Amino acid sequence: MKFPWQISAGEFFELLRPAALVISALLSVWVLASARRWSFRPLAALAWTLGTFLFPFIIFPVYLIARASRKRRAHQTESEKEGATEGHSIPPMKFRRLLPAVYGIVMVTLVGLYIYRDYQSIDAHLARAAQAKVMNQREKAIREYRAALRIEDNPHTHKLLGIELAAAARWTDALRELTAAERGLEPDPSLPFLIGNAQEETGNVAEAMSNYNRYLESPVCKQALPDSRCEIAAQRVSRLFATRSH
Repeated sequence: MKFPWQISAGEFFELLRPAALVISALLSVWVLASARRWSFRPLAALAWTLGTFLFPFIIFPVYLIARASRKRRAHQTESEKEGATEGHSIPPMKFRRLLPAVYGIVMVTLVGLYIYRDYQSIDAHLARAAQAKVMNQREKAIREYRAALRIEDNPHTHKLLGIELAAAARWTDALRELTAAERGLEPDPSLPFLIGNAQEETGNVAEAMSNYNRYLESPVCKQALPDSRCEIAAQRVSRLFATRSH
């Protein structure tokens, strides 16, 4: 049983990135409101705001120092001459808050759209599928591979999905995906073996033997150190031939 707080490092960093974007956006909104409050020049306020969003760990602490210095000067001016403070240059309250509010709405909307599009991208689906495989979450991996294929019909993704379906003993679906990968010219030399295995499990003995033999004739089984599956394929061909003979 996996508890909600038991997440992998990959899942943690997948959550951390959008959280960092949201925090950067909120900090930049606060900086804009603060810069307006303390009458920074418009270009300076814009620079502090954008800098905080792009480089929050660098710019935000520096802004806090600049803001503290600005506050000290303002308080000194107030004590020297009542009514002649920098406060006269501060925009009226409703206008001072309007720009940060609009900026905040725009930023949160843009960040939300970016996170949504990024989460639904093909790379995100493939990354989550790979992470699910590491965590032995086969059904989740299958769902993510299917989602990726809805975005892009890719032969390599078909093969990966077929492997997961075979591991789940869903042989008919696995055969369909592995065959689609071969039709799409997926270059993996192990495809004939994988297809033969799925065909054997679905009762297509003749086709399974044909694909096993095709795999045995491939370069991976002709090299000095053949693939370990070559011996398995040879054994299966012999067994299937003997079964058909009887």
